[in-house]
Amino acid sequence: MTIKLWSVLGNSQKLDGGAMFGNAPKAVWSKWLAPDEQNRIPLACRALYAEGINGKRVLFETGIGAFFEPKLRERYGVVEDRHVLLDSLAAIGVRHEDIDAVVISHLHFDHAGGLLAPWAEGQAPHLLFPNARYIVGAEAWARAKAPHPRDRASFIPELCDLLEASGRLDIVRGDRSETLGDDVRFSFSDGHTPGLMLAEIGGAGGVVFCADLIPGRPWVHLPITMGYDRYPEMLIDEKRAFLDDKLSRGVRLYFTHDPDYAMAGLVRDASGRYGTAAAEAELRGYVLTHP
Repeated sequence: MTIKLWSVLGNSQKLDGGAMFGNAPKAVWSKWLAPDEQNRIPLACRALYAEGINGKRVLFETGIGAFFEPKLRERYGVVEDRHVLLDSLAAIGVRHEDIDAVVISHLHFDHAGGLLAPWAEGQAPHLLFPNARYIVGAEAWARAKAPHPRDRASFIPELCDLLEASGRLDIVRGDRSETLGDDVRFSFSDGHTPGLMLAEIGGAGGVVFCADLIPGRPWVHLPITMGYDRYPEMLIDEKRAFLDDKLSRGVRLYFTHDPDYAMAGLVRDASGRYGTAAAEAELRGYVLTHP
């Protein structure tokens, strides 16, 4: 079976570099991503569009979107005021109405905000992708329904009710979804947020959506975590097991927040340090073939 993949950019952000690199000193992380005068670094909110997954058109993530009112858009460093993801999909001939399934690793607003239509004065939030199943992991769903005070501001208050009311919510409790069949297998991580769902497409030799376990190439290095992570030491242990598995099976890494590259191969040097190779800035009909 053949699956084709396209990288699709959503709205970009600028966030504090110290928050994004946790306990790494600025002298180190500023060599990887240069900060602006406000100490913010550029970040993508990149989705992945796939055709041929269980005969369906599938979107992995939606980015931050344009649901914020102007004051909050500025606070959270959202660069564009339009819904960039819709433009990116249109550029490859896809409308949001064409999507059969949307997979969300977790419901933080920079991953799920693109599910919502752009903000408009006096208009209540409403969902896009009217023909899609919304696929979310059970633990991530529970966290969004009852967030901890530490991360409550990372969730969109109205979103869970809208997803439930759609009648198209698909909550994943194992390593697969009936909607996607055997073409996508899920694993889970709790270091960043409970139940972060990691989607691997195509098995050995395929592609895995790294979400916030590994936001971009700099975070492939084991000690590098985010200040936003719930349990950094747990995340490092999860990341080591995740990378060992992907390296052993030749699975390539797909990055949502890397400002420059969508996907890269994984390598490990003689000292045991992980890194990336053969990075690709974008995917345009990238072909995966598997049994």
